[in-house]
Amino acid sequence: MDPRLRAADADREHVAELLQRHTAAGRLTLDEYEQRVTAAWRASTLGELAALTADLPDAQPHRRIDRRPTTAVLVALTALVLLVVLTGLLAATRGAGWADTGSMMATMGGMSGCR
Repeated sequence: MDPRLRAADADREHVAELLQRHTAAGRLTLDEYEQRVTAAWRASTLGELAALTADLPDAQPHRRIDRRPTTAVLVALTALVLLVVLTGLLAATRGAGWADTGSMMATMGGMSGCR
C-alpha cells in the first residue's frame, strides 16, 4: 500500500480503535494515546497513520469460536423442557383427578353395594 495515498475516515477510525486496544493492554500511556489519536484524526495520508502504530505489535489473529452449544448443554436443555412439560401435565391431571376422586369412589362403592 502506497503510504502517500490519502487516508479515509474509516482508516482513521481503525487506527484509533487499535490505539485504544493497545492502551487497554498497557502498551501506551493515556498521554501517548491522546497524542496519537489526535494525530490520527489529523493525518491526511496512510503513511502518517502507519507511523502511529509502527512500534506496536500487529493485532492478534482472532481465535475461531465455536458458537454451537455443547452436547451437555443440549441434553440439559432437553431435560429442562421435558421436566416443565411433565410438571404441567401432572398439574393438569392431578387437579382434575383429585376433584373427581370422591365422586368416582362413590360411584364404585355404589356399584359394589358398599355404603
